[in-house]
Amino acid sequence: MKNSPVLPVRILLSDDNQHGLLARKMILQDQGHEVETARGGENGWQIFEQGSFDIVVTDYRMKHMDGLEFIRMIRESGSMARVIMLSGFASALGMTPQSTGADEVIAKSNKEVPELLRAVRKLSHLPAKRGPGSAASTAVRKSRKAG
Repeated sequence: MKNSPVLPVRILLSDDNQHGLLARKMILQDQGHEVETARGGENGWQIFEQGSFDIVVTDYRMKHMDGLEFIRMIRESGSMARVIMLSGFASALGMTPQSTGADEVIAKSNKEVPELLRAVRKLSHLPAKRGPGSAASTAVRKSRKAG
């Protein structure tokens, strides 16, 4: 899977840090993904409820609704979206996918960008969690019709 092409997916980014949000958005869009942004967990949940996302990338520490609460709500909604949690506290707090409910946990660091791209690539190749209306499943259906 190392050289597998990245499937374009629909991603929701949720963070209350505007600079980090915009930087991640540009990086993911450069990889061909459709990206929407949300300023914090509450705004993220509002946007999530109105859309269909393949992957949600959320910060841990946000005002009003933290990443753990946001992930819990996503899981309870029955959504098939994959979740990546970003945190500057991931190592210090021993955050794992099991303890957070996320599919991947990434520490905010100088290695964050390659780790985020690796996680998106990995999760975009896991079709079992894709819902019927997701961007990636639509792309797969279109490519099958064309072929």
